[in-house]
Amino acid sequence: MSENKTVWTKKDLLGLYELSQEEIELILDTASSFKEISTREIKKVPALRGKTVVNLFYEPSTRTRVSFEVAAKRLSADVINIATETSSVKKGETLIDTGTNIQALKADIIVVRHDCSGAPAMLARHLDISVVNAGDGWHEHPTQALLDIFTLKEKSGKIKGLNVVIVGDISHSRVARSNIWGLTKLGAKVTVCAPQILIPAEIEKTGAKVSNDIDEALKNADAVNVLRMQFERDENKAFPGGLEYFKQFGITKERLKKAKKDIIVMHPGPLNRGIEMESAVADGENSVILEQVTNGIAVRMAVLFLVAQGKEKP
Repeated sequence: MSENKTVWTKKDLLGLYELSQEEIELILDTASSFKEISTREIKKVPALRGKTVVNLFYEPSTRTRVSFEVAAKRLSADVINIATETSSVKKGETLIDTGTNIQALKADIIVVRHDCSGAPAMLARHLDISVVNAGDGWHEHPTQALLDIFTLKEKSGKIKGLNVVIVGDISHSRVARSNIWGLTKLGAKVTVCAPQILIPAEIEKTGAKVSNDIDEALKNADAVNVLRMQFERDENKAFPGGLEYFKQFGITKERLKKAKKDIIVMHPGPLNRGIEMESAVADGENSVILEQVTNGIAVRMAVLFLVAQGKEKP
């Protein structure tokens, strides 16, 4: 484990925007020490024995919810999954009331995914127990960005100085925002690439460069993180169609021939094959998509372990 002298003080993980470079590095270092546990015959340590983690998901999820559940169980925590479609939420219970009731049941950590930006932060302000943001609206998805960055560092040996391209639906992507905050704080150079309609206004204030030409963006890229096209958000039918988008921005083997031979190809999932990238790339030698999933367990173990020690409220 690294000799990072940073001490974690926060009871919550709400986003990477409010974290320092040292705090991000502490999470990554802690994740590195936890990754070895998943290679053991008995994949469990007693770090959170006696603690209860509640997964409270207001939106559909496969990878993130299961990853948090596996992470908590490998730390020996008790895990409760609440499906909001079969809970008192359907009877009109507010997020704050749901949270305070979970706290009254003596849970220790709530992992929350919500369709409203800022919902986890609001919950954290009302609770004394820890809150971890598992994705809120178009705001942030901090643990996805952390596992992306962890994977990049594992493959490249560094983050500082890397050229990272994020391509796809930038406007609606909480993954993109968290990645931009985390990567730039660690010294990477980030370029976002998409049709202009999918580039948020003032995105360059985050430190990211903007491109509408994927071939140009890929020329000097060390890694490309390909986002899901969120066609369900296209209420005005203004997005390019699937085939049109693939032709202009899809990641193909032919397109990668113009990039660095060892470019790292990433995707947070779920992947729409033939729209965001072709199968030959998704399953090819440059792809680290399944490694991202594996690394998500170690990263979320680190996050749960750290927030369980923190006391500082937002």
